[in-house]
Amino acid sequence: MAACGLDFGTSNTTLGHRAPAGPRLVPLEGRHLTIPSAIFFEPNRAAVIGRAATEAYVEGTPGRMMRSLKSVLGSGLIDETTPVGRERVRFRDVIGRYLGAVKARAEAAAGETFDTVVHGRPVHFVDGDAAGDRRAEDTLREIAQSIGFRHVSFQYEPIAAALDHEQSVRREEIALIADIGGGTSDFSIVRLSPERHAKAERADDILANDGVRIGGTDFDRFLSLGTVMPLLGLGSPMKRAELLVPNAYFHDLATWSSINRLYNPKTLREIAEIIRDGARPDLVERLRTVVELERGHSLAIAVEGAKIAASNDGASDVDLDWVEPGLAAPVDRTALVAHTDTLATRISERVGRCLAQAGLTADRIDSLFLTGGSTGLPHVRQGLTACLPGARVVEGDTFGSVGIGLTLEAIRRSA
Repeated sequence: MAACGLDFGTSNTTLGHRAPAGPRLVPLEGRHLTIPSAIFFEPNRAAVIGRAATEAYVEGTPGRMMRSLKSVLGSGLIDETTPVGRERVRFRDVIGRYLGAVKARAEAAAGETFDTVVHGRPVHFVDGDAAGDRRAEDTLREIAQSIGFRHVSFQYEPIAAALDHEQSVRREEIALIADIGGGTSDFSIVRLSPERHAKAERADDILANDGVRIGGTDFDRFLSLGTVMPLLGLGSPMKRAELLVPNAYFHDLATWSSINRLYNPKTLREIAEIIRDGARPDLVERLRTVVELERGHSLAIAVEGAKIAASNDGASDVDLDWVEPGLAAPVDRTALVAHTDTLATRISERVGRCLAQAGLTADRIDSLFLTGGSTGLPHVRQGLTACLPGARVVEGDTFGSVGIGLTLEAIRRSA
């Protein structure tokens, strides 16, 4: 039996263990050390996870796609059910199936059984709700136990990233760790040094810890609502009473964890009534096409791709030719910033909260350690570095730093 560190992320998952050369992430999908947090249920067949899940969905295989599974922790959705073929499955059981498959793959690749896990967790699963936060952690503990982990403990994700960063620190410093992932943005201010790295108890070195439930999937949602959903009828008028088309359908369609809510006969009947009574039925017909074809995740994948392309190259298009020939939503960096700048601002505001919590001024921070996929968004990065202009910027392993840190913690706790 052995211990592992498990970073179950909104977008991607990693699992690490003690290898002969030290802490290492285990390949979870071919040679990939990360696996997307996605699962696809094909009728009358075992579920597939990760990249294979996305490929099955994109290829048009009949079934049910779910992604951003972590987002339902701490929400009322966790104990709700969703239709999977002819049965209804609780979301907590969906997460259990996904994590159970990850555990089995990791054990096969590592050649050992994991009975102990240090699970990563955001600083806040739920903003401003301590009871909801506890319920989310308790739920994740119950799920971990249900898939065979006998000993389950937790570590904050930014603290785990700090442990990874500390491996390369050569002298004492104060670091602000920014872990901007798919579902949350988490921050810690930590005192680091080679000597402190050997200490078993590090509570005194954690000077501040804060976070907000904003991540990459929120940028996807805001970008979708601003650029794509108006082409499907968002904000268009009804014929009477100066009303607009109800916006709930568009918010569900733009939110990874809510897309599957739309796939039912009742929603299609309601959309048909809106087409009948709307002043722009041509736009809402496009919405009906997406829902009828159950292609909401295709839309979300395209928006995510456009976000990444706009961040890297400056411009892209969300291709909607499959909805209507020639239809596309242009996305450039200006549009990305315009539709999501409020999110970037809310993230950077947490730096000030952390400094106040630690009783420090910005000039006391020696390094800013960046990890998580959403640190690649230029306006997010600019907002963070502007808060700490004198700090040395250190690039962490975008998707692996938290997993390595959790593995270091798992090794320490199991010693």
